[in-house]
Amino acid sequence: MTSQENRRITDLGTLKAIAHPLRMRLYRALFVARTATASQLAEQVDEAVSLVSYHLRKLAEHGLIEEAEAQSADGRERWWQPSSYGVSIRDEDVRGNPEMAAASDAVGRTVNEQRTELHRRFMDERLTWSDEWRSAAISSEWLPRLTAAELAALGEELDAVLKKYDQRARAAEDAGDTEGREKVAVHLHGFPYRG
Repeated sequence: MTSQENRRITDLGTLKAIAHPLRMRLYRALFVARTATASQLAEQVDEAVSLVSYHLRKLAEHGLIEEAEAQSADGRERWWQPSSYGVSIRDEDVRGNPEMAAASDAVGRTVNEQRTELHRRFMDERLTWSDEWRSAAISSEWLPRLTAAELAALGEELDAVLKKYDQRARAAEDAGDTEGREKVAVHLHGFPYRG
């Protein structure tokens, strides 16, 4: 990855590009894999290589992914990697622009649908995981009464903790410590509600 920071999306074209459900799945799969070819990603998302290649090029056009150094002797394959540690969309960047707000909402809905499907799959397959993994899985809900500033601070702290664990795991994996490692999804939502 070129940048260790999140890429802040502030333009309509990039918002529309990442809002596409298949592109979001590809971006997520590439983030987990770190580097991959269109063929490898096509296998993961069960789509044609030509379609995956097209969508990878669209993500690259918007700077969300970039070409990576070839990982195999076969120089014909094009390798891809995320261009940043992740992406972020902030309300202040879309506020007052209905088209940007609609695109941001589309991204949010796509992400939420894919998160829900990922969790549903875990629930369906839960009994296929070891006792250790089933016990380690987290599912909790908190309903605190906070100010907007407190919620923002909570989000920053949670983000820092998750980034610390992710970077530690990536470093261990790079050092060859792969025993017992699995892909793990951590989904957090913090939002005000009435009623």
